[in-house]
Amino acid sequence: MATRLPVPASSGVSRRMSRQRRKDTAPEVSIRRLLHARGYRYRVAWPVPAMPRRSIDIAFTRLRVAVFIDGCFWHSCPEHRTKPASNSDWWSEKLKANQIRDSETNAHLAGMGWSVIRIWEHEDPTEAVEAILSQHRRALQTSRNVQQPMTSR
Repeated sequence: MATRLPVPASSGVSRRMSRQRRKDTAPEVSIRRLLHARGYRYRVAWPVPAMPRRSIDIAFTRLRVAVFIDGCFWHSCPEHRTKPASNSDWWSEKLKANQIRDSETNAHLAGMGWSVIRIWEHEDPTEAVEAILSQHRRALQTSRNVQQPMTSR
């Protein structure tokens, strides 16, 4: 990935990009509110184990369910990705590196027994919550099956 930051196309672009939130985005907050209203508790911005500077947007730590709400621009959504006209080579490298980092994070967490759910920011929050809860129920069932004592016949 390029190490030097490009020169912004304008001061307006620079201001807009600097105001982009890294956490507590509107899609994250919407999903968290719906989960909380349904009685689910979770951790926010939970550090990815053994991966510095990476965090899980919504983590159900006991069941090892990791939820990431990905921004369409930053994570190159197939439906909404854009190619910036200014500094296009730098942005192309940057966005590709983000995708690689996401894949590495998914693989790392899966290797540690976590279920990973990735939701695009444009997805309906209610549908996203249903997908999260479906995975939560599967993880809960799996953990209950693992904890069942073996009975002898």
